[in-house]
Amino acid sequence: MTHPLDRAVWNALTSRLSGFVTADSDARAVRIDPEVGIFVSGADAEPETLTAMAALARAHPGAGLVEKTGGPLAEVDLPGVEVINRIPLLQMVCEVLTPGGPDLAFETLTETDAPEMLALATLTRPGPFRSRTRRLGPFIGVRQDGRLVAMAGRRLRVDGFTELSGVCTHPDHRGRGYAGGLSRAVVGEILATGEAAFLHAFAGHDATIAFYRSLGFEARAAMTYTILK
Repeated sequence: MTHPLDRAVWNALTSRLSGFVTADSDARAVRIDPEVGIFVSGADAEPETLTAMAALARAHPGAGLVEKTGGPLAEVDLPGVEVINRIPLLQMVCEVLTPGGPDLAFETLTETDAPEMLALATLTRPGPFRSRTRRLGPFIGVRQDGRLVAMAGRRLRVDGFTELSGVCTHPDHRGRGYAGGLSRAVVGEILATGEAAFLHAFAGHDATIAFYRSLGFEARAAMTYTILK
């Protein structure tokens, strides 16, 4: 049997995040609400599935796949849909946090914070973040002089695992431990539920990977992020 994180997008969108898929998704292919995220996925690599995925990708532009490298859908071409890029990711898992520094003062972000959250994510580019991505949270953040300067939250959820995502800090406020403190807070809450935390980092970002290793994350699998036109 495959590990639930091998196909985290499919497993999440067909179970714990099924309420976020588009109305035209079905048992063969699913697309998350494009205002929430970019994910599209399918049950398998059969021609009928690829056709259904292609239809969703065309109906809701800006879609992307995240699949385990070497898996049946990692290098797939969908009929009539152009591949813009394929980007290697590293999937990491944390079951125990390393000892850390003092707790960070933060607040839980709400719907009223959505414009600031989107602006911060657009500036810092922690990964795909849309106008309603915060609904996958909760997200927490740090403010300075009333301005949101750092945040972190949750995204995919599968059996036994919840994803740490959206970790970012405004360039003017880096080096103050915000990313580490917020990540520790989110991961600590995930671990307290009995689940493990996981994340996806760009494989070429050595500093980012080292940062997450310092928190207790370990490499689990190579993943491929396919961006569709």
